[in-house]
Amino acid sequence: MKKLVLLSVTLLFALVLGACEGSSSDEIKVGFIYIGHVGDGGFTYSHDQGRLYLEQQLDVETKYVEAVPESSEVKDRMRELIDQGYNVIIANSFGYMDYVEELSKEYPDVKFLHCSGYKTTDNMGNYFGRIYQARYLTGIVAGLKTQTNKIGYVAAFGIPEVVRGINAFTLGVRSVNPDATVEVTWTNTWYNPTVERQAADALLDKGVDVIAQHQDTPEPQKAAEQRGVFAVGYHSDMNDYAPDAHLVSAVWNWGPYYVDQVSMIQEGTWETGSYWGGIDEAIVDITNLSKNATDDAESTVNDIYNDMKNGEFTVFSGEIKKQDGTIAVESDETLSDEELLSMNWFVEGVIGTIPSD
Repeated sequence: MKKLVLLSVTLLFALVLGACEGSSSDEIKVGFIYIGHVGDGGFTYSHDQGRLYLEQQLDVETKYVEAVPESSEVKDRMRELIDQGYNVIIANSFGYMDYVEELSKEYPDVKFLHCSGYKTTDNMGNYFGRIYQARYLTGIVAGLKTQTNKIGYVAAFGIPEVVRGINAFTLGVRSVNPDATVEVTWTNTWYNPTVERQAADALLDKGVDVIAQHQDTPEPQKAAEQRGVFAVGYHSDMNDYAPDAHLVSAVWNWGPYYVDQVSMIQEGTWETGSYWGGIDEAIVDITNLSKNATDDAESTVNDIYNDMKNGEFTVFSGEIKKQDGTIAVESDETLSDEELLSMNWFVEGVIGTIPSD
């Protein structure tokens, strides 16, 4: 009888232990791979705010690795996280795409989310937001502010994401100021404070009086403030970095998306796919206009903002002309998502060329 009781207790202990081990294996741990530093004040900072929001809302364990180059090194950093038990990997830069795809096939039980790319696998999804909508709105603010009708744009790489943003910004500028132009300077880097600052200074030397950017740090904002002109921020609210220059920022709100995805993973309902939300879903937005904006800017922006949010205004609807004056979008047409995601031409009003590489 004692042996039977002992055996029963032993079996019960084994069952309990097995249940505990099962719940442990089901625990969600989320690892983030960042292209820049969490203190960059821009792109990576915005993602890390999303990570912190995820922790707060779902009480899940997270970890990040920062300043990971867009090379095969990213595979090593992802493997390290996976070896530590992180079973959801979020990689936040376009150049990681092929490496994330490769590892998703190597680790089919791990979920991968890749920012700004276009590839998917059974366990890899991609995500981004229609930041071009926010770009258009900030272009309105810049177009109303410029006195020289010369606006500068510090841009990273000549990929469709960046080109689309430049075009949307320029369309916003010229919707209120048809005489204004937007001159683009390329840096060929996402994150390099020194190079970003030099590019902004070069544009300022040409007489631009508003600087916009597709870069990961506030350095172009600081350059504008130092030279006594104005600036449009990106990724996060950059007002504090250049309060005398800042007009408005186009910003990201990644947190709710992360919560949504991880919740579905926890519930076992997650499916791979591509996400491209807009202002209506609040993944992209603009900040409050600063004291430096013109008096009529807020009402003008609000009207378009509301129409955009309600689906009554679309940025890339015709008539839209290319840089050379030819018609790219007829008056009764709207560009498809496929056309937006492969955009490789500038709209009328942009000064500069798109790099061929």
